[in-house]
Amino acid sequence: MCGIVGFTGNTQAAPILLDGLSKLEYRGYDSAGLAVRDGEKETEIVKAKGRLKALTEKTNDGLALGGSCGIGHTRWATHGEPSETNAHPHVSEDLAVVAVHNGIIENYQELREKLIKSGYRFYSQTDTEVAVKLIDYYYKKYQAGPVDALARTMMRVRGSYALAVMFRDYPGEIYVARKDSPMIIGVENGETYVASDVPAILKYTRKVYYIGNLEIARLEKGNVTFYNIDREEIEKELTEIKWDAEAAEKAGFEHFMMKEIHEQPKAVRDTLNSCVKDGKIDLSAVGLSEEEIRNISQITIVACGSAYHVGMTAQYVIEDLAHIPVRVELASEFRYRNPLLDKNGLVIVISQSGETADSLAALREAKEKGVKTLAIVNVVGSSIAREADNVFYTLAGPEIAVATTKAYSTQLIASYLLAAQFAWVRGEIDEMEYSRLTAELMTLPDKISRLLEDKERIQWFAAKFANAKDIFFIGRGIDYAISMEGSLKMKEISYVHSEAYAAGELKHGTISLIEDGTLVVGVVTQQKLYEKTLSNMVEVKSRGAYLMGLTSYGHYSIEDTADFTVYIPRTDERFATSLAIIPLQLMGYYVSVAKGLDVDKPRNLAKSVTVE
Repeated sequence: MCGIVGFTGNTQAAPILLDGLSKLEYRGYDSAGLAVRDGEKETEIVKAKGRLKALTEKTNDGLALGGSCGIGHTRWATHGEPSETNAHPHVSEDLAVVAVHNGIIENYQELREKLIKSGYRFYSQTDTEVAVKLIDYYYKKYQAGPVDALARTMMRVRGSYALAVMFRDYPGEIYVARKDSPMIIGVENGETYVASDVPAILKYTRKVYYIGNLEIARLEKGNVTFYNIDREEIEKELTEIKWDAEAAEKAGFEHFMMKEIHEQPKAVRDTLNSCVKDGKIDLSAVGLSEEEIRNISQITIVACGSAYHVGMTAQYVIEDLAHIPVRVELASEFRYRNPLLDKNGLVIVISQSGETADSLAALREAKEKGVKTLAIVNVVGSSIAREADNVFYTLAGPEIAVATTKAYSTQLIASYLLAAQFAWVRGEIDEMEYSRLTAELMTLPDKISRLLEDKERIQWFAAKFANAKDIFFIGRGIDYAISMEGSLKMKEISYVHSEAYAAGELKHGTISLIEDGTLVVGVVTQQKLYEKTLSNMVEVKSRGAYLMGLTSYGHYSIEDTADFTVYIPRTDERFATSLAIIPLQLMGYYVSVAKGLDVDKPRNLAKSVTVE
C-alpha cells in the first residue's frame, strides 16, 4: 500500500528519490522518509509526517542530502499511527541496517517478543521495525552477509512484504526482497533503480527486471544479481516497459483523475484493437482455445472494489449472451470459505494492478483446486498475470488517481469481448449477431468522447449537491451494477455518504432513508426494466427526493419524473455500462472539487491494496 523508491548510481540520490516518491504518493501519504549514504560516511535519515511536500521542504528538494545511494518511502499507515517516529526508513540501533517496507508482517508481535528477549529495544509501533531488527539479528549472528540475513528473515516472517535494505558494511549497494508485494528494478547508464510501481522510474529507464516471489536482489551501480530463498544465484530476463514517462504526468489537467477520465476513449480503443482483427474477436493472445471455451461449465468472477462491479456487469452480459452460469465473488470473502468450483469451470480474476492481495490469494485457491484461471489485469509482469493460466491484458496505461476510471472501463471491454466470443464459439449467437455486436463495440470510444464534451452541465449540477449528506443510486439489472460503481466513485473521493440499491428493494426498508431534498440518481438504460425503475423513482420523489435520471436517448418520458436528466448515446443495452459510468465519474469528481478535496489522494485510501 506504501511507496518504495531506491537508487544507486553516480549522481545525487535524494532528488531522484523524491521525484520517484512524488509519482508514488497515491500509494501512501501519511508520512515519508529518506535514507541516503555518501560512500563510507554514515547514512543520513530524514523523515516527515504528512504529505511528501513536508519532506521535500525539510531536505531542500533533496539537495541537503549528499550521497549517491539511498532508499525512500511514502507511508500508508497499517501498524502504528501516522507520525515521524513510525515513518520509514527504520533502523537497527547502531544503524548497521536501514530499511523501508511495504506490506504487513503478520507475526510481528511474536517476533518482537523474541527480539526483546535477545536484547533489542523498539522505538516505534510498526511491524517494519521488527523486520529490520530481525534482519540485523541474523546478519550479526551468522555473519554470512546480506543475502543470508534476508533469506533467514524471509523464512521466519509471515505475511506480505517488499523490502529495500541498506547495510553499513556494503556502501553503494541496496538489497531487496519480495513476497506478495510488488517491486520492479530498472537499470540505465550504469545506474540502478528500484520501486514499488512503474511510474516512479519511467523518467529514468524503461529497462526493468521483475523480481519474483521469495526472491532477493543485490543492486549495485548498473548491475543487479538475483537469488532465490536458498541463496542460489538465478538469472532474470531484462524487459522493456512500453509506457512512456508522459503517460504518468498530468498533461495540463488539474488532477490525474480528470486526465484519466479523458483518456478513456483511447484506452478503450486500444484494448478493443488488441483483440478485434478484421471485424472478428481474436483471443489467441489470451490463450483460450475454442475447445476450452466450449467446455466451460461455469464461470466464477473474483475481484475487489471497482473490479467487482465490472464482474457484476460481466455476469449479466455473459449469462445473457453465452448462457454460461456466472457467479461474482468478493475476493476477500472467496478465500475464507470452501468455494464449490467445478473442475470444468473457469475462474476469472480482475485486478488493475495485478497485485491485489485478496484477489491473488483467490487465484491461488482456484489453482490449488485444479480449476482453470484467467486474469484480466493492466500491469504486465504483475503477480496475478504471472500466476494465472491465461491473461487478458487491458491497455489502460498507467493509472495514478486512487479512484479508478480508465482501468475500470477497459476491464468492462475485456468482459464484453469474452462474452461475445464465448457466445459465438458455443453457438449461442449467429454470425450476423456476432458481427453486429463486434461492430457496436468498436463505436464505444467515439460515444465516450461525445459524453465528455458535455461535462460542464454535470459540473453545474454537481456543484448544487456539494454539501449533500446522503446520495442514493438505484437501478435494476445492469443498471444496478452501474449504480454500484457510481456510488463508489461518489463516496471514495467526495466523502459523501452514498449507497447503491437494487431499485426493487426500496420497499424492503431502504425507502425509509429518503428525506426532503435527498438526491436519488435513477439509472435507466435497460428497456425491459424502464417502466419498473421509473415507478421506483416516482415512489422516492413522492417522499421528497430530488431526482437525477440517467438514461439513453429515446426515453424522453423520464423528464416528466426526474428533476435533472443526463442522456447517453444509444448502444446495445448490454454495453450501456461503458457509457453510463462516464457522467457518474464526472459527477463524483466535480462534487469533490467543489468541496475543495484532494481528488487524486482521498483520505484513508491507497491505489493498490496489497495487504489484507
